[in-house]
Amino acid sequence: MSSTGFLWHERYMWHDTGNAVGVLPADGEFQPWVHFENPETKRRLKNMMDAYGLTDKLQPIKPVKASVDQIHRVHTPEYVERIKQLSDDKGGNAGESAPFGPGSYEIALLAAGGCITAANAIIGGEVANAYALIRPCGHHAEADRGRGFCIFSNVAITVKDLLAQGELSRVAVVDWDVHHGNGTESAFYDDPNVLTISLHEDSLYPYNTGAVEDCGSGAGEGFNINIPLPPGSGGGAYHAAMERVVLPALEAFKPEMILVASGLDASTWDPLGHMMLLSTHYRSMTQQLVDAAERLCQGRLLICHEGGYSPGYVPFCGVAIIEALSGEESGVVDPFAKYESSWQQLQPDQEAAISRAQQAAMIIKAAA
Repeated sequence: MSSTGFLWHERYMWHDTGNAVGVLPADGEFQPWVHFENPETKRRLKNMMDAYGLTDKLQPIKPVKASVDQIHRVHTPEYVERIKQLSDDKGGNAGESAPFGPGSYEIALLAAGGCITAANAIIGGEVANAYALIRPCGHHAEADRGRGFCIFSNVAITVKDLLAQGELSRVAVVDWDVHHGNGTESAFYDDPNVLTISLHEDSLYPYNTGAVEDCGSGAGEGFNINIPLPPGSGGGAYHAAMERVVLPALEAFKPEMILVASGLDASTWDPLGHMMLLSTHYRSMTQQLVDAAERLCQGRLLICHEGGYSPGYVPFCGVAIIEALSGEESGVVDPFAKYESSWQQLQPDQEAAISRAQQAAMIIKAAA
């Protein structure tokens, strides 16, 4: 059996986001449709893993709910209590476009706790690395409000918990979700012990966040890196961003563990993004981080699932990531990978964006 851990729980699929019209002022004016953030993408990933025997090759990790004290390391007590009260009633909205139904408070605790459990399994030597297939997602959630389908900031809560345990002093977060990781950024913006890196589509969501100039503040200046890429970026742009910005920053920072906020919505088939990644590109980026983790932090690498809204294509991207993480082969063949075109190559506007991010990231070499 592989030394890669896999964390999953059926209850993650019971988080109810309602329908897409439920977050809009429709008032019955037109036919509703299924919410973009629904269980289908993640359930289909798990089903594909099961069908091809990949799940059986991984070390199962059973999630444990996060405590309220652990959640409070990132979120205000007032916000957490409001989510609990709404969840105990009929559900509601955590803030901005973050709807949930009855019982989602407990499921959100299980999602954050799942990431913590997987991280502790790595630190404790039970597994070499791990993938946490969790829901609801978390990287947009801020201290006092949920945003963009996120309730609790799973990765940020996990990093805070790791640092509080005292075994680690430097942790890096790489976020390749197509949307800017504003919640994770805000949790560590002035913290020199946490390097946060976000590769995202420029000016998508959240609005007016994720600028290349936003590099951290105070003692944390230089330890927040944004790489806003132009719409239409594909494997060439992401590979260049990894090689020229992400990996050098990790080398300079020398983290003791790397976490990934793994959104699969930068794929070419995603309805909420405008990027062109294929499963082969997710595999390549994962392998780059696996190699970096081996060099820098004893292989300690935790990948936590975030967004991704193409039910048909998320499973292929997720399997590619898990194969690269574990070194296991599933036999899954991506029928869409053959559609890679010349537009996947690095384009002039993408080159310019990466060069700007590369210049901004130079601060970390002096700061580290």
